[in-house]
Amino acid sequence: MSIEKILRQAVEQKASDVFIVAGLPVSTRRNNVISREDDIRLTPDDTDRLLQDIYRLAENRDIKKLHQYGDDDFAFAIQRLSRFRVSAYKQRGSLSAVIRVIRFDMPNPHELEIPDNIIQLGSSGSGMALVTGPAGSGKSTTLACIIDQINKTSDKHIITLEDPIEFLHRHDKSIISQREISVDTENYVTALRAALRQSPDVILLGEMRDYETISIAMTAAETGHLLFSTLHTIGAANTIDRIIDVFPANQQRQVGVQLSMVLNAVVSQQLVPTVDGSVAPAFEIMTVTPAIRNMIRDNKIPQIEGLIYSSSKDDLISMDNSLLKLYESGRITRSTAMTYATNPEMLERKL
Repeated sequence: MSIEKILRQAVEQKASDVFIVAGLPVSTRRNNVISREDDIRLTPDDTDRLLQDIYRLAENRDIKKLHQYGDDDFAFAIQRLSRFRVSAYKQRGSLSAVIRVIRFDMPNPHELEIPDNIIQLGSSGSGMALVTGPAGSGKSTTLACIIDQINKTSDKHIITLEDPIEFLHRHDKSIISQREISVDTENYVTALRAALRQSPDVILLGEMRDYETISIAMTAAETGHLLFSTLHTIGAANTIDRIIDVFPANQQRQVGVQLSMVLNAVVSQQLVPTVDGSVAPAFEIMTVTPAIRNMIRDNKIPQIEGLIYSSSKDDLISMDNSLLKLYESGRITRSTAMTYATNPEMLERKL
């Protein structure tokens, strides 16, 4: 089977990922369930041929990097079909790839059940908002929806720094500069430093990977820019701890004070399986209030979790309360709610 046919079938079946791995048939992920497309197991020669074809479709990208380093990430598009984000790698000496399917059109936040108060995070004038969660939980999609809303409603210069670029934004009311790491710029740190000289109003930073990137990001938010980024954490308190812990011990007090001043919100999300075989998003939303700023500044991070858990406001929603609502509406089972809970004991009492 040709790679074009594999990708076309994946788009038609609304798959989120395609797996090309030697020893297994071509497999796809739909609604968080992986299924094999047929019984024909791929040989190393098959995967080598398919990877060669993928690199050809990606404007004849040089495959030497994959052979030299064993990993390569990039994106490409097939006209009138879709965009694809590729993570190519070696396993057991053979070439493999996981391909994420990305639609050409912008995602609709209402169809994806993203709450309006998350989309409206783009209306802030400055500061930092973080979207967190495990890999494949839809962080990039949520951020694309926020950026799209800014683009449609505000006269801004938006700079996105991504690795690789996923959603292609068209200029609307805003000017959008999309830069791909290792293609348009060397790395996140270099690109972020340069972005501060490019008259940005909004900066989308694909991922905060190290203390240098986080430090520059907080400085950007502190100097009047609105910055969005992601972390692979679940829960606002865990996210704040992760940011502070990245820094050396002698800087952590200062970083906590700085973070308390620039942080606007932390949104954590998970995709949980529903009873009808699809998936539904569950969100934890922490909008930073004066009380939370004080807790961050005074290093009372564990108290934040209790505050969110006990809140009934729309701007402070715990992950477990989101799961509880999904359970009460009959969309997920009790065991699913417990599996994805951040505090299973507390949720069990509520259930």
